[in-house]
Amino acid sequence: MELPIPKESTFTSDKIGLSNLLASIHTGSIQLPDFQRGWVWDDEHIRDLIESISLSYPMGTIMLLEMGGKTTHFKPRAIDGAPEPKDEPEQLILDGQQRLTSLYQAIFSNGVVNTRDSRKKPIKRWYYIDMRKSLSSNGDRSDAIISLAEDRTVRNFRGEVQEDYSSSEKEYQHCLFPLNRVFNSSAWRHGFNEYWDHSSEKVRLFDQFESEVIDRFKGYLVPVIFVKKNTPKEAVCQVFEKVNTGGVSLTVFELLTASFAALNYSLRDDWEIRAGRLKKNRLLAAVQNTDFLQAIALLVTYTKQLDAIHRDENEENIPGISCKRKDILRLTVDDYQNWANKVEKGFGDAARFLYRQHFFDQRDLPYRTQLVPLAAIFTWLGSAAETDSAQSKLAQWFWCGILGELYGSSVESRFARDLPEVSTWIRTNQSLPKTIEDANFSPSRLYTLRTRNSAAYKGIHALLMRQGCLDLRTGVTMQEQAYFEDSVDIHHIFPYDWCEKNSIPTGQRDCIINKTPISARSNRMIGGNAPSVYLEAIQKNAEISATRMDEILRSHLIAPAFLREDNFSAFFTQRETSLLDIIEKAMGKSMMREAASQPIDMEDYEGKDAEETFA
Repeated sequence: MELPIPKESTFTSDKIGLSNLLASIHTGSIQLPDFQRGWVWDDEHIRDLIESISLSYPMGTIMLLEMGGKTTHFKPRAIDGAPEPKDEPEQLILDGQQRLTSLYQAIFSNGVVNTRDSRKKPIKRWYYIDMRKSLSSNGDRSDAIISLAEDRTVRNFRGEVQEDYSSSEKEYQHCLFPLNRVFNSSAWRHGFNEYWDHSSEKVRLFDQFESEVIDRFKGYLVPVIFVKKNTPKEAVCQVFEKVNTGGVSLTVFELLTASFAALNYSLRDDWEIRAGRLKKNRLLAAVQNTDFLQAIALLVTYTKQLDAIHRDENEENIPGISCKRKDILRLTVDDYQNWANKVEKGFGDAARFLYRQHFFDQRDLPYRTQLVPLAAIFTWLGSAAETDSAQSKLAQWFWCGILGELYGSSVESRFARDLPEVSTWIRTNQSLPKTIEDANFSPSRLYTLRTRNSAAYKGIHALLMRQGCLDLRTGVTMQEQAYFEDSVDIHHIFPYDWCEKNSIPTGQRDCIINKTPISARSNRMIGGNAPSVYLEAIQKNAEISATRMDEILRSHLIAPAFLREDNFSAFFTQRETSLLDIIEKAMGKSMMREAASQPIDMEDYEGKDAEETFA
């Protein structure tokens, strides 16, 4: 993320007493930002941490964000187990949630600790230190840290109580000190001495325990980094992700949700309603909240750029168009509310456009990411995108992006160019968008397209559907077959087995030139037979005339004569040319038709079972 270099330090540091930190958590002066995930530490982690504190070992640095900044405000929430706060916090925990929550619940709160065992099963635990074991010169401090079940007993596998520490008297009897009394031990000590009738031996035991264990907790200092309150929101979020010891990456949506929540706006609720509406369209079922926010960020930054140009700002002061993480985090509630309805409609318009390009399901989309600039363009243009001329231009840009395979990586920069360039081109008919200029399809690429893992493969499949290719058996469009029967696959035209028997090179056998959309029922009739054989079988079974079958084959850009003659070489050359023709037409640009060469087998060849279902 590109962030400005601060002119001064964004943080200060200090050492704070553990008891003060936990007390601040209890009063609510220290809370969590709402984007923090839940507390997840298990019993073993808690005991290990208690052991470290009891020996004055370092527990690591805590990072807190000062509240009260003008640009950085997140909705706060109390840590797990703490009382519901009455006031706004002074600091928010950026790093150290798991450690501070564990210590608060185990040694400060009066409640049982809701944690998990090693198998992640929820358990309830109380934490104690065995006084005698903790002072033993031969013992291991870890053996002195004890966690007990909610009823403070130890049971065998039959559930029978073996040890019972469920009362203060039984704690005194076994010299088992409850850790949640560590900062207020005097009352427990009084009860302990009373129980043992002020035995000098027991008085000395507690004196030593207090000096060597309790005082370590009371005097423990925690290194704390304070991130200053005026640190930009996007910088705070980046700091959080860089230092968070939980290793959990938060999405930009979660971070923005937390920021909006501080202003009493529920981004999550709004998105869930919109997502429900979008998912009703098969083409939009996979649209993510981040896709939606990216489209809004594009439009917001484009608007700011145009406003700056209109004000005749100096070139260096004109903001760029962008939809990167930092740009999304800078969105305001007003930005979102101003654009959300329009962008939702833009996605709907994009889906209708895709349908006209013969895409019918989100699984068929070559690039899901291309939906972002497409929706943004439709949103920006509004009714201007509805004309025949606009639709033709959009189609050219769209197909150039797919067949040029331009949306596989580093897409945000291309999105930022697409919105102004395509919109301006449609309105003025000047200056081709760079996506169209950059797009290139090499004829040799046809040899390496073997499965729909490739965007270009999916694109060519859609072009064949757009050509109106027909089912071999029924004669209905493959579009209708795919929509209603859910059984359209990518299959070989010259079957795999026939190609192997006739020594057809793998690169020719399995590339897209020798594949086409075929329904499952039709494919079962093909089997591994020669085309001349399976065509006769289909014609007979489905009562299709040879003339009609030839029409069906031509809808797949297949020359019937070569297929009926089992002439693979002539078929291959002819279909390669036909596919290149429809690719050129879709892209609106000519390509260099280099002489076909024997393709080299690719190492990632999927093999005989690589057929994939489209619908």
